[in-house]
Amino acid sequence: MKQQRLVETLVELADTLIDDFDVLDFLQLLVDRCVELLAIDAAGILLATVDGELHMVTSSSEAVRRLELFQLRHDEGPCLAAYRSGLPVSRPDLTRVDATDARFASAAIADGYQAVFALPMRLRSETIGALNLFRATPGDLDDLSWHTAKALVDVATISLLQARAVRDHALLSEQLQEALTSRVIIEQAKGVLAERLGLDMAAAFDVLRGHARDTNTKLSELARVVVTETGWTPSESRRPPV
Repeated sequence: MKQQRLVETLVELADTLIDDFDVLDFLQLLVDRCVELLAIDAAGILLATVDGELHMVTSSSEAVRRLELFQLRHDEGPCLAAYRSGLPVSRPDLTRVDATDARFASAAIADGYQAVFALPMRLRSETIGALNLFRATPGDLDDLSWHTAKALVDVATISLLQARAVRDHALLSEQLQEALTSRVIIEQAKGVLAERLGLDMAAAFDVLRGHARDTNTKLSELARVVVTETGWTPSESRRPPV
């Protein structure tokens, strides 16, 4: 079953030439499928703008979002190392890291993660970002997970660069900026839902993403509805139990 799901995912990641291609949805698909297919518990992506500045674009959990932002704020961590070196980075036991990753390791352990792995989103000499993979238990990834992760990130990278080449560099840069703007709106929507439904931010995001999937709505579009329409709440089926 997982083999079939992997093939389906590779096909989806390769299809960026559709008219309504959305960078944020595309990268959310990548992190969600990494969690589904690999021996990990969470994932996140940092992506670079044309000037080389990294941004947190998407994550599979609220904790990972915080840790990605932590890496950017403190200029350390596996994701930054993978992006700058263009090579995979493995931290199978965060209790045993050197001083360069000490603060990040402490923050990751505090959020429940014991191991982190990062793969650059790289094609030949161009690196456009990095994928972070988190595990709640220490230990290296098995060979199958490493190979699968590399296949996923390579296909995603090639697809993004292909989309940029076909559409025009400036247009994809504009789409990336829109993705970053959408991320801000999603964070606002999470805060709104958290207050309306009495949830923490992680649970609010689960509700938001679940409703978007159920209604086949883009996450960013639903977030705008939540922020702009006073009193909007999800269907009863998507409300968490009290």
